[in-house]
Amino acid sequence: MTRSTLGQWLQQLESLHPTEIELGLDRVRAVAERLALLPWAIPTITIAGTNGKGSVAASCETALTAMEVGVGVYTSPHFLAFNERIRVDGQAVPDAEIVAAFEQIDAARQCVSLTYFEFATLAALLIFRDRGLAIVVLEVGLGGRLDAVNIIDPTIAVITRIDIDHQAWLGDTRELIGAEKAGILRPDRPAVIADPDPPESLTPQGGASAYFRLGQEWSARREGSGHQLQLQDAAGVPVAVALEGPLALQPENVGAALQALLLCGLAVATSPVRDAVAGISLTGRLQRESLASVDVVLDVAHNPAAVHKLHEYLVSNPCHGRTIALFCAMSDKDLHGMIRACSGAVDAWFLADLPEVPRAAAASDLAAQVHEAGGHMISVSKNIRQAWRRAFTLLGDGDRLVVFGSFFTVAGALPLLHKDSARLADRETA
Repeated sequence: MTRSTLGQWLQQLESLHPTEIELGLDRVRAVAERLALLPWAIPTITIAGTNGKGSVAASCETALTAMEVGVGVYTSPHFLAFNERIRVDGQAVPDAEIVAAFEQIDAARQCVSLTYFEFATLAALLIFRDRGLAIVVLEVGLGGRLDAVNIIDPTIAVITRIDIDHQAWLGDTRELIGAEKAGILRPDRPAVIADPDPPESLTPQGGASAYFRLGQEWSARREGSGHQLQLQDAAGVPVAVALEGPLALQPENVGAALQALLLCGLAVATSPVRDAVAGISLTGRLQRESLASVDVVLDVAHNPAAVHKLHEYLVSNPCHGRTIALFCAMSDKDLHGMIRACSGAVDAWFLADLPEVPRAAAASDLAAQVHEAGGHMISVSKNIRQAWRRAFTLLGDGDRLVVFGSFFTVAGALPLLHKDSARLADRETA
């Protein structure tokens, strides 16, 4: 392929492989070997799990940047720009560097067909290697055992909370899903477990050299107005980290990140690290914004467990007026469970089609689910823009808009939020 811009490359990659998802390591490993990426020489933290992967990755990235340790981070999906997926020292890698990596991969793959995600994964690894970074953080895309990221043997494996999601690929029980996540474990490397009640399949005999489990080897608990993390290093020596003030991310995800870094031999109890992780905000994870007199909360929650966490936040942080939901989701998700998990905190529902996303549930189908769950004041729109405009005709002083249901939902709302925020700012300065 000959493509000159990142946009042209991405367009081509979307149609290069016959299926969007094809789990398995043989194809991507073969190309990685041709690129001399294996064996991998950079210390690496690999993160798998159902909910919380992005938060752990962001916490690792923030802490390492505060330490001034050269770090590369690979996550997915992105919101507004592909470059968000590949970051070095907290900054998105520029287009030209990604294009150069794609060109190398395309030349090396020969007749091997790669998915969009596999191309992206190899590009990230090429860039991180060529940058000569001190440490790398990799977020698993789907599952663990057969995900492209798993061609790398991690120095530390982190597994976050396990819940029911992606049943068609990973199974329909926590035990089956846990077994897939456990595929990132290595018998000679330690693992950090951030699920307070992990399935038995997550810790099979010989899965890892040592386990550092939430609630056993380490803990994260509220203390006064902040949080106290009780961690331990590789020799079993306790390390306490006090985080002041409220956290934007779940404390167990911040704790898992610092526990992993501690096992890498890094000092995590310093003031720069504490201050940095305490102030983390992450796009689409309980992201709180203000638009005139309306509070806006954006969250990518896309399964019942994640929506339950969102519901807990809404209940514990009540607004002065009504809570209005803007909701879109994928048809292969537990729509009934997601809606019921949040219905008690929502006064009105604005539902939208996502015509550009084939997997998206029709807004009319969502409306039927909301009605069944006892919801009222239901509006159905043909796209997120229309739902956003309609919602703001109802919203008044002290009300709150909650945007959730998928990455696509938040990605569709963010440009509208930015545009309206800029418009209001221009009006105030006029």
